[in-house]
Amino acid sequence: MGRFLRLLFFALPAVFVFSCRITRSFTPTEEIVNEKFALPKTDTLLTNLLHSYPQYFDTLLRNNGKWQIQIIYTQLNRSNRNTIELQHHYFNVNPREYFYPASTVKMPAAFLALQKLNELGVQGLNRETTMITEASYPDQTAVYNDPSTADGRPTIASYIRKIFVASDNDAYNRLYEFLGQDYLNSTLHKMGYDSVQLLHRLQVSLTEEQNRITNPVKFYDSAGKIIYEQPLVRSILRYHQRQDKLGRGYKSGGKLVNEPFDFSGKNRFALTDLHSILQSVIFPETVSKKLRFNLTDDDYRFLYKCMSMKPKESHFPQYDSSYTDAYVKFLMFGGDGPIKDSSLRIFNKVGDAYGFLTDVAYFVDFDKGVEFMLSASISCNSDEIFNDDKYDYYNVGFPFMKHLGEVIYQFERGRKKKSLPDLSKFKTDHR
Repeated sequence: MGRFLRLLFFALPAVFVFSCRITRSFTPTEEIVNEKFALPKTDTLLTNLLHSYPQYFDTLLRNNGKWQIQIIYTQLNRSNRNTIELQHHYFNVNPREYFYPASTVKMPAAFLALQKLNELGVQGLNRETTMITEASYPDQTAVYNDPSTADGRPTIASYIRKIFVASDNDAYNRLYEFLGQDYLNSTLHKMGYDSVQLLHRLQVSLTEEQNRITNPVKFYDSAGKIIYEQPLVRSILRYHQRQDKLGRGYKSGGKLVNEPFDFSGKNRFALTDLHSILQSVIFPETVSKKLRFNLTDDDYRFLYKCMSMKPKESHFPQYDSSYTDAYVKFLMFGGDGPIKDSSLRIFNKVGDAYGFLTDVAYFVDFDKGVEFMLSASISCNSDEIFNDDKYDYYNVGFPFMKHLGEVIYQFERGRKKKSLPDLSKFKTDHR
């Protein structure tokens, strides 16, 4: 890292002066809005850091218009009392530029599911309560049991665990049905996440109307008595009209259509908002009350455990060897292989679909006192054809994510800090 530090020497004073002017509790979403930055937002530190590793990044940076890379890197500085100051750094970040968020939308859904349970305030209703999903509209599916749990009962807790450990699509769909379109979107909009449009379930082909309508849901106590039920609901959400068309063509019915692919009816979530939402759960004390989810201390402990768990540490469900330690860890590990360092934990959510790779993560190395937040998105579709299953995940996307995580981690290891962090709140028993 010595070579990079020499390269960065003259840039650091400008970065320091800028960092002193921003409010430390701001999230990336607030910074972009409040400071009215020119978009896309890029700063010196990340630019110099990327150019310090031409073997990893130069080919991509020379034609970033094709790859649509966005990066947010947050440095965390602790006082001797363990209070936190956050300093966000950006590369090519533009909330107005569309990318398909894929499975990253499952993260806010998990947080909101716990929040809704707390808001309902029904005695005996919690994340471990039996949740039965009915079907009462065309193409809806029901869930009466869950063979992947210890006792066969479907629960909010089991769905959240599967979302973070293996990015389970059906688990997200069940939370989507419990929450409903109106609650999902209106709640996030009230928190200030205006980019958000969560419009559909995942991995099932349904019409706009079918996605507006969510299944009846019932919760039962241990004696089999209904303690809360929610009827079929049709969303009356008025969608903001979008023109999110990408690429030069797409496959439909096995044939190539030579016109841009229309994402206007698909989910939307800016990287700034995803990063900010993660910040609000990892460090709720750093954000305003408006930006905090209504979660209990026990909810936070549960989430930290699920978000950092490796598939082999999950007993219910159990995952085979194809689910490696890094199965849902794109940054630093490229989504595959073991994580040999037992002191390293990553609290994150990834997404991959339509050629887009995204990871939103908080890294902790307990032994070395290293912590940072890092979020990144890249489009891996060099031929600009969608739905053809010919994406550049393995030769471009995963290597980029792996190298980016490694570079930031090594930079953090060499970065001087006034005080080492007390990371005890993130230690959890994953057995």
